[in-house]
Amino acid sequence: MVGGGGLSSAADCLVYALNLGELVLIDCGSGASWPRIKQNMSAAGLDPDRLHTLVLTHGHVDHIGSAARIRRECGCRVVAHADDAAAITSGDPRFSVAHLYGVDLEPCELDLVVSGEQERLSFPEGELLLLHTPGHTPGSLSAVLDTDGSRVLLGQDIHGPFSHDFGSDLDAWRASMRKLLDLEADILCEGHFGVFQPASEVKSFIEGQLAAPKTIMPVPGSI
Repeated sequence: MVGGGGLSSAADCLVYALNLGELVLIDCGSGASWPRIKQNMSAAGLDPDRLHTLVLTHGHVDHIGSAARIRRECGCRVVAHADDAAAITSGDPRFSVAHLYGVDLEPCELDLVVSGEQERLSFPEGELLLLHTPGHTPGSLSAVLDTDGSRVLLGQDIHGPFSHDFGSDLDAWRASMRKLLDLEADILCEGHFGVFQPASEVKSFIEGQLAAPKTIMPVPGSI
């Protein structure tokens, strides 16, 4: 974990870095804290200038705010799902909720657009499976990494929230959560609530979200 909360800015999602022989970043925060995230990566022994891939799990500003800058500075490829792509490439202030954060979101080009139910990204020291898990937004992605005998699920914003402003669908979300439960992950890295382990805690968190009342709001609260 290299960003979010006390690590960078309260306006950032939790940002995760993976060393798979090539450096992969899962989301990138709301924008202004990128220098701090770079410092955290360096402190963890990861060279941010060698970033190879940035995966954007969905099109909200607290997850994509730095994307255009990172692509420009690091020359990395940026990956997102087709169903959120238009909001990312246009910098849509409403879908991205940038207007609520007071952020002027810079549009970001995408180098790889995931159009189906899954995409496998191969790296020298592992494979990252991207799964389409719509519900929070139409193009939400979750990432799965099998490593050292454990299954790691990078499931950003499993908790929601849900709004008509960004195309939430509760039925789709419930189906996505059941898909994630079927993975039987040992570790969950969530977008705002932190890291859950072992597998029983991962299962409990996802099932707890499914059991909790969920409402689609006309205007989102905290993202």
